[in-house]
Amino acid sequence: MSMNEQFDASKAPLLAHLRELRKRIFKSALGVVAFAVIGWLFYNQIILQLATPMCGESQELQSLEQCTSLYVSGVLGPLNLQIKVALLVGIILSAPVWLFQIWAFVLPGLKRREKILAFAFFVGAIPFFAAGVTLGYYILPVAIKVLLGFTPDNLANLIRFDDYLDFVLRVILLFGIAFELPVFLLALNAAGAITGAAILKPWRVAVFLIFLFVAAFTPTGDPLTMLALAIPLCALYFAAGWIASLLDKRRARKTLASDEV
Repeated sequence: MSMNEQFDASKAPLLAHLRELRKRIFKSALGVVAFAVIGWLFYNQIILQLATPMCGESQELQSLEQCTSLYVSGVLGPLNLQIKVALLVGIILSAPVWLFQIWAFVLPGLKRREKILAFAFFVGAIPFFAAGVTLGYYILPVAIKVLLGFTPDNLANLIRFDDYLDFVLRVILLFGIAFELPVFLLALNAAGAITGAAILKPWRVAVFLIFLFVAAFTPTGDPLTMLALAIPLCALYFAAGWIASLLDKRRARKTLASDEV
């Protein structure tokens, strides 16, 4: 075989992977665009829902006219805001689509047991992410009230909707990503990379690191929001360690039984 033929043969797998990656990215983009259309069509309802933590206070916001603290600036501001909201809705709602495409892309290179673990991780990641996003949304009114409480009495606090939207997304996405902790730990345990005892043994260090992570990355910085994230994360950490320990015992019993046979 000539040098050129060897070079062409070595390029073939790479080109196949690139074609597969392009196909997965295209399907993910289609999912984002499809759900972005929903975000575009229901833009007014979504904006109203997003503004509720800021302006709704004790009752649900009925109209943006009630909210005098948020504003949109510039001629293109309203259009840019609608496009941004539609795309963000598309990205969040299409999470099952692009998560599945990631799983499908790595699937051919996995063994049967690894495929099952990857699928279990995919299935488990979605509800935990949704739970974190939901908790983050319901924490927003408390965080906003605490932060706006520092505004002097004789000053009005007017906030650009773009800045407010960025703040809201940082909070809810932080909660959503943080809630993936138990899924990550159990995936490592199922893969045999870590035991339940190894998860729970340094629990003091783990709790400290959780609080440190929350303090460093929570955009609000107020203690109520940090506790609202840190306490559930600690509970999820201990629950993951306990479940991993049970799985370790179950695997040990199976190994012992197979050895006896």
